[in-house]
Amino acid sequence: MRFITKSLYLLLLAAPATVYAQKSNSNSDNRNFAVIKPEDSAAEIVRKAAMVVPSPAQLRWQQLELTAFFHMGVNTFTNREWGTGKEDPAIFNPTNLDARQWVREAKVTGIKQVILTAKHHDGFCLWPTATTKHSVKSSPWKNGKGDVMKEVAAACKEYDMGLGVYLSPWDMNSPLYGTDAYNDLFVDQLTELLTQYGKIDEVWFDGANGEGSNGKKQVYDFDRWYAHIRKLQPAAIIAIMGPDVRWVGTETGYCRETEWSVVPTANLDQNVTAANSQQGIAFKPQGDMRGNDLGSREKIRNTTGLVWYPAETDVSIRPGWFYHPAEDNKVKSPEKLLDIYYSSVGRNGVLLLNIPPDTRGLIHESDVKSLREWKRLRDATFRTNLAAGAKIKISAGKNSKALLDGKYNTYYTTKTIKDTTATIELQLKGNQTFDVLLLQENIAVGQRIEKFTFEYWDNGQWQKVTEGTTVGYKRLLRFEPVTASKVRLRIESSRLNPTVSEIGLYKNALIQNN
Repeated sequence: MRFITKSLYLLLLAAPATVYAQKSNSNSDNRNFAVIKPEDSAAEIVRKAAMVVPSPAQLRWQQLELTAFFHMGVNTFTNREWGTGKEDPAIFNPTNLDARQWVREAKVTGIKQVILTAKHHDGFCLWPTATTKHSVKSSPWKNGKGDVMKEVAAACKEYDMGLGVYLSPWDMNSPLYGTDAYNDLFVDQLTELLTQYGKIDEVWFDGANGEGSNGKKQVYDFDRWYAHIRKLQPAAIIAIMGPDVRWVGTETGYCRETEWSVVPTANLDQNVTAANSQQGIAFKPQGDMRGNDLGSREKIRNTTGLVWYPAETDVSIRPGWFYHPAEDNKVKSPEKLLDIYYSSVGRNGVLLLNIPPDTRGLIHESDVKSLREWKRLRDATFRTNLAAGAKIKISAGKNSKALLDGKYNTYYTTKTIKDTTATIELQLKGNQTFDVLLLQENIAVGQRIEKFTFEYWDNGQWQKVTEGTTVGYKRLLRFEPVTASKVRLRIESSRLNPTVSEIGLYKNALIQNN
């Protein structure tokens, strides 16, 4: 892909010490971090974890659900995954580049935001930067007058899509790489990208850090870069070598079965005072952020702080990240993409799907066909909530109507923070056949549910259908088809009072074989 997995892992463990937290969307008791004091009891730590919430930008990002990568550059024309930095810019010459087609197909698929690889590790820039000649201005494409970033930005504005930019810190072409001057050059490149193309919604860094053309490695000045991004585009999400969004740990598109957005930090200063500002907050991930358990009670017990740090799950629609003609018949099937959707968006993550343009500068027909059928399957599955109109019976709590009102911002909760369990019973409108359960927490209040069981009434007794741990923004669980007229959700464990924004029952649509 874009980075060496081992390198990224090591960088995550030694992530920059200062990260710039964004102002949360709630009062002083609800912020996107919490300081843990040495004298805090286990119960107090759990309470603090329950009160950590996403910043406004993090909440907006989570609600996107689906985003896309556009990997394009000299590798598209050399038929390689990784360049060397020695490529002749003349090789970049798409015959029919149409960024409107890229963004339009993404929008048709249901994707809400796209990210362009403005510069990959080879150092070739897809915009006419003043920092190097190794860019589109030295290519024959549009006689050196082209600007891929500009065309993608214009298409995003036309189709009302979010716009993100990937800028590789590793640069195999720049003679300055490996020196302090390169950090200055990188800031100049960031400045161009963040000031010339309108609103930028996401800035994406990876952890690749190899040798440059001079045989040296660079010490990345992440702190400076973060501060610069916050200054120029304060609402932008910084991922995944950044403070706002973390890498899920694989490139398969799959989240964990238990995916906590609230995770421990190793060095959050208990004396920090910048609670509701965009000033620096000492923070770095603690331990192996690729483990199966990042945020359980055991994991948060011995730490100095907690932070809202949600997972982005990235995967390519093809075996590679750049376009290769030999992979035209290896595009992921709609069925595979649907499985990835259930295992990413359906596990409290945001899916970042790579869709690489070909040498023409178009999304290939094979990719388009798979994307459109994938969208049809999702639409056909989730068009009708089979729980709609059900009579709701709750053990205790308030605002039960919110469970089926189709509005995320409304939610059911128990009466007090001491009520950490609940039973929600639905009397459906007659027998219904379903094989998908949807649950959503209102994460603007916090991520709290730790364990739940879903059951149906059969022959005078309750039968278990499925069970789970975390919910978060969205949880989707599949199971063998069940026909029933009465079901119930039992929340067995929660950090403080649980919230449920939505419950849904659905029937998976059939795959069309054509």
